[in-house]
Amino acid sequence: MFKDFKNKFFKLKNIKIFYKIGGKGKPILLLHGYPQTHFMWSKIADQLAKKFTVIIPDLRGYGQSMSPKGDKNHKTYSKREMAKDMYLLMKSLGHLKFSVAGHDRGGRVAHRLARDYRNNVIKLSVLDICPTLDMYQSTDKEFATVYFHWFFLIQPFDFPERMIKQNPALWMDNCLQKWSKGFDFKKARNEYLKYFKKDENIHASCEDYRAGATIDLVHDRKDKNKKLNIPIQALWGNQGFVHKKYKPIKIWQQYTSKKVVGSVIKCGHFLPEEKPKEILKHLNKFFS
Repeated sequence: MFKDFKNKFFKLKNIKIFYKIGGKGKPILLLHGYPQTHFMWSKIADQLAKKFTVIIPDLRGYGQSMSPKGDKNHKTYSKREMAKDMYLLMKSLGHLKFSVAGHDRGGRVAHRLARDYRNNVIKLSVLDICPTLDMYQSTDKEFATVYFHWFFLIQPFDFPERMIKQNPALWMDNCLQKWSKGFDFKKARNEYLKYFKKDENIHASCEDYRAGATIDLVHDRKDKNKKLNIPIQALWGNQGFVHKKYKPIKIWQQYTSKKVVGSVIKCGHFLPEEKPKEILKHLNKFFS
């Protein structure tokens, strides 16, 4: 895994972003979700690198990237700021036109990236999410029960931080096992925990969700009627809540004037790890 990839850091004014880069060809940016790191792409990165230049960062606040302290308005972890990190990273590498795939929180950053940098993102693939605004607007008892972590993590500083710090492994394992329906993460589990358990990363991930419930919604409502003009691919697991509650292709079609394609995959939430061969096939076809 990551056979011919190089480990690098991209330095911004007040933050450093860790990333791996490998392969050659058209550039693809891969963004991870919660509570993970870039490592979630390990099963498909080498194969993608045979056709593409693949850039796989840790989002700010996750993995080996820096975790600045949050602010009262949660701007530091707004998807706009996180997307800006990614745009500047790609620009620094000379990639002014690129495609992006994002899973979970990374999918939300990818969506904002496509909205804020419309002349740069040419294709968008989102894995096991519907847009944040749509999901909050459809909140009911069923949603709140399954997605209780959304409402726990957004509680004021530092209540959720203190709770998670008591046993980071218990919380992280609960997320991984519950959302995957018991998938064995093996080596990946220790890789995730190594970084997730850090105090600054626990705080950062809470701020990520706090931003999602506040400033991100402000930005999303403002852009609600500004359709993208790029193809979107939506992939989701048949064992997850997105499949049960929503019609992803229909919802994502509201966000672009181009055609939305996609498929339901027989798995839980963590598509690239649970079904790597299928996800590789879908991404290769979409981005080629």
